[in-house]
Amino acid sequence: MSDAHLGFASREVERSVIGFFRHVATTGGSLIVNGDLFEFWFEWRTVVPRSGFRAAAALADVVDAGVPVLMIAGNHDCWGGDILRRDLGVDYRFGPLDEEIAGWRAHIEHGDGLRPIEDRKYRMIRPVLRSTLAMRAYRWLHPDLATPLATHSSGASRTYAARDGGRGLRDAAIRAANADPSRDLIVFGHSHVATLERLPTGAIYGNPGSWLDQPSYLRVTGDRVALREWTGSAESADLHAFDRAAEKALPKL
Repeated sequence: MSDAHLGFASREVERSVIGFFRHVATTGGSLIVNGDLFEFWFEWRTVVPRSGFRAAAALADVVDAGVPVLMIAGNHDCWGGDILRRDLGVDYRFGPLDEEIAGWRAHIEHGDGLRPIEDRKYRMIRPVLRSTLAMRAYRWLHPDLATPLATHSSGASRTYAARDGGRGLRDAAIRAANADPSRDLIVFGHSHVATLERLPTGAIYGNPGSWLDQPSYLRVTGDRVALREWTGSAESADLHAFDRAAEKALPKL
């Protein structure tokens, strides 16, 4: 799942995310949060943003239940560190990630900066935003000043789906598949456009969409990848799915 933007999202969205985490803690094999779970996340030495507290505690409960949690940094929550890793037990990383997921040779990253033209300016400043020096400098700001400053400056990138309808990240998925034909599952987030399709290479491209806009997620098992809408129970139907051996997707509901 990805792009819940907690801290900007409504309480209803937050409750939905926490309910989903509780469901995963009892039924899931693992959980991957593919960026922008939080609208803003920063770790002072003894303080974290108040708006992320309940969801962070729910993530810790997932880990305590024995379900591994992998969190990939997004463009909104890329300043994580020891609190996520040591206190919550989350495997917090910067993408891209190339690993086997439920038997699928998967390539996973949040997706920010992957469009060659549209994201050119962002790629220029991303190394600065993610630098250790920037984090040290920002830590000198009081949390009551730093948090609203960050959330106000980042507003435009989370209030709408990608203007290209997700085509830019689909093209990036095709490039990733062509770069390594052994990949059979490519997953991005960021665009807020839920997607599941088979690429020309045969690999499956999935994007869980934005939990902020509609609570959807990808469920990956050994023989199936499904795009599902979270309705508060495990009985949610597949919106779209591919079997490993099949060439045809289920019809969209």
